[in-house]
Amino acid sequence: MSSRGGTTETAAEPLQPEKSAVPKEPVAAAGPDSTLGGYFREHSRPPAFEGLDGDPYTVSLESEQVPSLSAPYEGYLVFPRWAATGLGVLGHLETPTLLHGPNPQEVFARLGEIPLSRVKQLLDEAVQQRAGGV
Repeated sequence: MSSRGGTTETAAEPLQPEKSAVPKEPVAAAGPDSTLGGYFREHSRPPAFEGLDGDPYTVSLESEQVPSLSAPYEGYLVFPRWAATGLGVLGHLETPTLLHGPNPQEVFARLGEIPLSRVKQLLDEAVQQRAGGV
């Protein structure tokens, strides 16, 4: 089990990403900064979003080792919630585990393929879950 309370995986279970979390094919002709990784490469900073709660958020890609022989790393997103002034982080939200991989580099590469529109959806789902709406 993950130390952050994620899902438990065994070597016998299939280790596929959640179908809604990561696109099966790269987004074509949407621009170099239309994915999470593309945005980081183009702008050298994380993208910012306004959550359903009206608060400002940025996003961080995270990887953590888990006790699985076939895919010992999991990937998820953390959304730091910023003060309205932008001068401090007031808290954070995070997604459930989105995918598993053999090493942190692959996990980060696959998280980087997520379209920004999906990142926003994941943020909104986290805001709703925190509010008890999901």
